[in-house]
Amino acid sequence: MKKTLRSVLLCLTLLGANAASAASFKFSFDGNFENHNDIARINFSLVNEAYNVKLWTDSFQDGANFDPITALWNQATGELIDENDDNPAIARDQTRYDSGLAFFSLPAGDYFFTVAAFSNWAQGDNISAGFLFDGETPVALSDWDQPANFQNMGAFWRVNLTYDDKVVISGVPVPAAVWLFGSGLMVLVGFNRKRAQALAASV
Repeated sequence: MKKTLRSVLLCLTLLGANAASAASFKFSFDGNFENHNDIARINFSLVNEAYNVKLWTDSFQDGANFDPITALWNQATGELIDENDDNPAIARDQTRYDSGLAFFSLPAGDYFFTVAAFSNWAQGDNISAGFLFDGETPVALSDWDQPANFQNMGAFWRVNLTYDDKVVISGVPVPAAVWLFGSGLMVLVGFNRKRAQALAASV
């Protein structure tokens, strides 16, 4: 009888432990630069803490477009969270000089990310410090001899953002089949008890 009751409690405990689920999200943003010192800025907000956050470009396309630099910033403070030039190992469609950032998690809050053409790096730990090419005379990106010796490349850029939003569900209803299963076990327990009593009386 004790073994049977333990089985019922274990079954209900496992159902309760399965009360968290995750939804995956993907967003893509794209555009075209005109000049070598253009900066694309995309704002986004996370209502809940996000997990498995990835921010990457797939626009280099083996040299069809410029070499991108991506950066992630805190929108409230302007603080630089991370910056990357080359990380083509995040997603399947990336090529040699694509850029990307990956985080185990990001807390709820307001963020923005930027795209720049190599080597227009952020000049400090805050967006207020600007970028390396700020103040330079704009040069059409298609005419610009880039530092990495890429010439006459396209001005198209695309950034992808993916993350998992873990939703914790409280008070998960137990399926009716489980209650029926539990009731069946309790009936068996009752049956076994009556049988044991009958056997004891006949002795």
